[in-house]
Amino acid sequence: MRPYALLRALARAGYGRGGTDLHVQGSLTEAAGLATAEPADCAIALAVADVHTPAGTEPDRDGLARLLARALPDGDDALRGAVLYARPGEALLPTPASGRERRYVDFDPAASGARLVLMAVRGDPADRAAELSRAVACARRAGALSAWPPGERPGRSVLMLLPEARLTAVRAAVAQDFRDRGRPVPRFLNIAVAGAARREE
Repeated sequence: MRPYALLRALARAGYGRGGTDLHVQGSLTEAAGLATAEPADCAIALAVADVHTPAGTEPDRDGLARLLARALPDGDDALRGAVLYARPGEALLPTPASGRERRYVDFDPAASGARLVLMAVRGDPADRAAELSRAVACARRAGALSAWPPGERPGRSVLMLLPEARLTAVRAAVAQDFRDRGRPVPRFLNIAVAGAARREE
């Protein structure tokens, strides 16, 4: 089990050697189509490390990233990077080669009159790839500027950038196409370009 492997690795690194009690609660539904394992891994690592880090000092995020990569080598490093190193109003470029600094570019959709939206298809898993492709094509025809997967692994959702003025039209066009074919209408979630995971005081 992922949490136990992670907790054992944290204990070996000096975080929580006497044991750790965790209560984890998430509000992201399965219908969102987003991977939740890596964000949960990072949240657990940050929470445990924060408790065992001197007051007023931030946990060593670089050290935790290396620990996560060793303890859970099958994880998506891009998603981990987003959780550990994200910045408001900026996009983190793909993981750099070892020893190179992380690179960011300005990315503030709201400032340019655009919206970042996640679109996730529902229904039979065997049909999801085709349905997602159709939904993206429909969204582009209705005005979406671009679409890309939210992680390295293929899934049931895409992130879309679209003009604020076309948000309703894109949602309506996709919904109508799926209703006309008797298919479950995809879910749309508004995405905020936020900072890294952190303690909420």
